[in-house]
This record gives sequence, structure tokens and C-alpha cells, in this order.
Amino acid sequence: MPWEAWLTLFVAGTLLVSLAMRLAAMDLLAIACLSLLVFVQNITQSENLPSTTEAVAGFGNQGVITIALLFAVVAGLEFTGGTELATGWFFHRAKGLSSAQSRLLIPVAALSGFLNNTPVVVALMPVVTDLAKRISVSTSRLLLPMSYAAILGGMCTVIGTSTNLIIADMNANAIKQGVNAEPLNFFSPAAVGVPATILGVIYMIVMSRWLLPDRRPAVSVSDDPRQYTVEVQVESGGPLVDRTIEQAGLRHLPGLYVAEIQHEDGVIAAAKPGEKLRSGDVLILVGALESVVDLRKIRGLITPDDQARKLQVPAWQRTLVEAVVSSRCVLRGKTIREGKFRSHYNAAVVAVARGDKRLSGKLGDVRLEVGDVLLLEASPSFLHRSSESRDFYLVSAVKHGSVRRPERAWLSISILFAMVGAAASGLLPIMTAAMLAAVAMIGFRCCTTNEARRSIDWSVLIVIASAIGIGAAMEKSGAASSIAAGLLSLAGGDPMYTLAAIFLTTMLCTELITNNAAAVLMFPIALQAASTIGCSPTPFVITVMIAASASFLTPFGYQTNMMVYGVGGYRITDYIRFGLPLTMIVLIVTLLVVPNVWAF
Repeated sequence: MPWEAWLTLFVAGTLLVSLAMRLAAMDLLAIACLSLLVFVQNITQSENLPSTTEAVAGFGNQGVITIALLFAVVAGLEFTGGTELATGWFFHRAKGLSSAQSRLLIPVAALSGFLNNTPVVVALMPVVTDLAKRISVSTSRLLLPMSYAAILGGMCTVIGTSTNLIIADMNANAIKQGVNAEPLNFFSPAAVGVPATILGVIYMIVMSRWLLPDRRPAVSVSDDPRQYTVEVQVESGGPLVDRTIEQAGLRHLPGLYVAEIQHEDGVIAAAKPGEKLRSGDVLILVGALESVVDLRKIRGLITPDDQARKLQVPAWQRTLVEAVVSSRCVLRGKTIREGKFRSHYNAAVVAVARGDKRLSGKLGDVRLEVGDVLLLEASPSFLHRSSESRDFYLVSAVKHGSVRRPERAWLSISILFAMVGAAASGLLPIMTAAMLAAVAMIGFRCCTTNEARRSIDWSVLIVIASAIGIGAAMEKSGAASSIAAGLLSLAGGDPMYTLAAIFLTTMLCTELITNNAAAVLMFPIALQAASTIGCSPTPFVITVMIAASASFLTPFGYQTNMMVYGVGGYRITDYIRFGLPLTMIVLIVTLLVVPNVWAF
């Protein structure tokens, strides 16, 4: 091998080891390794290393741009509650663990086939937390299966995972350069992905109760000593009319209970779970902060008198804040209604807490006292204005307290379906459809420009783009052909053994350096291996696509696995014990299906 190949292998190996050891941030390591190759090429002017233009071509790659746009599309779904609207009706009927897993994993796998699976998991994590609360199980029973279901579902279409998008784009470029490979359409990976997903979901539902631990957080929401009193109203003609308290999901929020229901014809104290809600009913509930925030996610409940909508601030600019009433508050001693709180502060009172005491009656009748903690819906500028005022001792934003825009939930879902339909039918390229969908989400105020921008995981994009440059160096320097020759010698030139070797090598790289980097580095190796043994490259390309997503053994190989790692309280052994059988399922399905669909 020429010295350029050895250098590229050294750089790629350094990237593998440093990522596996978590020496620094993934994006920093990836771009540092790419910078080294670019620096050497600029100094030596070697034709066996990619030029500066070739090395940074990944940053303009259509697949990378599409991934960024899909993050923005999912932001629109998240901030309107579109994801919850699309799945909530299904989740609310879950009665136990197996029922909840079935109702969770099937929709997640289906959604992940048509949306990038990483932002799908981001959007559904709070939904899963709510589901775990309703059925009184640990989130550890649901989060890791959800991550694995998202990975499996993402294998079924080109748009389902960033790995598939990158491989499809590299395959199209290889065809333009004369490689005799088949073009990959929207559903090309489905031949392997669908059976693997079906078998994988069945395995998880059946075996999770024995292989997954029941890990619970050290502090429960019910441990919160503050008891907020919140007042909500049943929306006229809404989805909760004629439903019981239990059916409405009001019995399953920890640390929250219905203190009274105010019908038009009287007040019911300590209402039973079977009590039916009527149109216009006012509910007085008492509970901890987190459950009060969760209460706002239930469709069909509105603020009485629609105080929030009367604010001189658009819904997408509001947030939830906590404010402690000071001794100098001008409204101290007055009721919230008498003091015209909304007009005075341009903020709506959502709930009130007074130590561990339960406040009775409507919020508007609560007389403010020093030390009362108010949960307010206000504009972000309220935080700055109150810091200059002496009316409140302390004002702080509530984590996860962004106000959603439920009136635009169906609109966000319609935009999503339009994007998927346009891409799947071939009417528009995937990137164009995603671009139009992202613009529509912002244009129709499903999310703001800032929210869309913040939703993009730039570190993921930098790692992918840098890995594309290192992959180009692997091919141009001859390192890929040398590795392919080594694999072939181990496989004895047999196509099936070569296919298995490429799957296992790609999967190992995925667990060490993340799925996208592994896919980009293994793609040229797969092409070279196919060329050497005189086979069609398409079976090997599909195998790399599937194997690069088959990250079930560690939390580090796939973004969604890392997302649920800390939240679910998992250990590395949990991934190995639960993920190894799933890895074997995907490997066996791949080896059985690929040669029969794409001939060697």
C-alpha cells in the first residue's frame, strides 16, 4: 500500500479509537481527523488524497442537508403536539406493560420509516414518560424498546434514518461514476427492514419483562412538597366531553388529583374515577409542578375564560415561568381577579402554590399572599421585566414549559403526510419535499424560526459530513481496496461469507464510531469487495445500509440509544443483554433475504 493509504488507515483508526474512548466531543474528533488529511494533502499535493474541495464535499451533501431539514419538520410536530395527537388516542388505551409496549413500538416503528428516527424519539420521549406514569411502570421498560423500534423502523425506507439517506446518495454518485449498481428507491431497504422489524418488535414485547430491568428514578415527582392548585375547563365540543375522569387520563398523573368538579348545577367534591365530564365543567386540581405541566398536554382542557388567549403575545412566543410573590407586590392582599393580574403583568396565572396547603375554589378568587408561588404563562420578556420589578422575589423559567400550539396540530400532521407522500411517490426528491415541509412548518407557525434552528443537532451533521471526507480518502488512497482484500481472504472469495463479513465489520464499526461514520467508511470497502469477486455491488450496499443501523449492543453507536441511556437509568450490560438477540435476528434476516432479492 502507498503511504497515503497507511496515513488514511491511521487517521480512520485514530477516529475509531478516540470515539470509542470518548476522548472528546464526536464532532470535534471527526473534523480534527479530516483536517489532518486535508493539511497533509495541501502540503504534499498528493493525488492519492482528496483535495480540499473533495474533502469538504460532505458538508454540501444532499443527505446531510435533508437530515437537517427533517429535524426542523419534527420541531413543528413537537411544538404543536402533533406527535401526541397522532399517537395519544392509541396510547391512552394501554392497561399494562405488554399492552403499552405493543401500542408504543408499532407506531414508533411505522413513524420511523417515514421520518428520520432520531427526531421521532426526541418528540416521543415526553409522551413515553406520560405513558409510563399512566400505567405505573418504570420508563426503563419502555425507553430502550422505543429506541430499538425506531432503529428497526428506520431500516425500512431510505428516509427513515440518516444512514440510509447517506448510503443512497453515495450509491447514486457511484452509479454516475460508472459503478454497475442498482439505483435505490424509497422502499428499497424494506425487503430486509420490514421482516426484521416485525420479528424484532415481537421479540421485544415477549422478552423485555425478563431481559429489561425495572429501574426507577431516585426522586419521584410525587416527592415535590409544593402543592399547586390549578383550574381548567372542559372544552365545549372537545374530546373529553362525556368521558370519565379516568378515561380523560386525569387519574394517572402522579401527585395530581381532582379536588372538585364544578358543574352548572352544583359542585362535586372528591369526585370518583367514574364521574363523567360535561361540556364547560370547571375542574379544580391539586398536584406537583411536573404533573401540572403534564396536565396542559391533555387535549380538551382549556384555561377558564380563555385568559391565556387574551394575552398580547402570540402563543408561539409564550413560556411557563414560576414567580414568588414578594412583600412589595402591588397586588398583595387582592384576589387575582380583583387585581386584574393578566392586564397588569400581561401574564396569565395557570396555577398557585402556597407551601403544602391546598387552596380551595377558583383561581380568580385566590387572595395573593407573600410567598405564594405562581405558575404563569407569559412572554420570555416577562423574565427580564420582573428582574427589574420588586413585585416578585424570584422568577424562573419552567423546564419543558414551552407552550404548545394545539390548534395547529392537525396542520403539522398534514404537512408531514404531504412531505412523505411527495417523496414516496417520486413526485419530488426527498430533499425538496423536506425543504418545503420545513418552510411550511415555520410559515404556518407550527414552530418558529428559532425553534426550528435549535432543533437541529449540528454535532450529528458535522460527524456525518466529516466521515464522508474520510471515506473519500479511504477510497482514493487505496486503503479501502486493501481492507476489502483482507475481508475476501478471510471469506475465501465466497459471496455469502463476504456478505456476512461486511455485515459484522460494519456493525462493529457502528458500535464504536456511530452509525453514520461506519456507513460512510464501509461503503467504499463494500464496493471494492463486490468488484474483486465479480458480483453486483447492490447486495453489499444494502447490507452496509442495514448493518450500519443495527446498533443494539451499546448506547454509543446510535443517537437514540444515547438519548435514553441516562433518562432510563440504564447500564451497559442492559444493552448487551437485551440487544444481542436483536442483533442476531437482523443478521439472520439480512443473510436470508438479501441474496434472494438482489442476486450476486
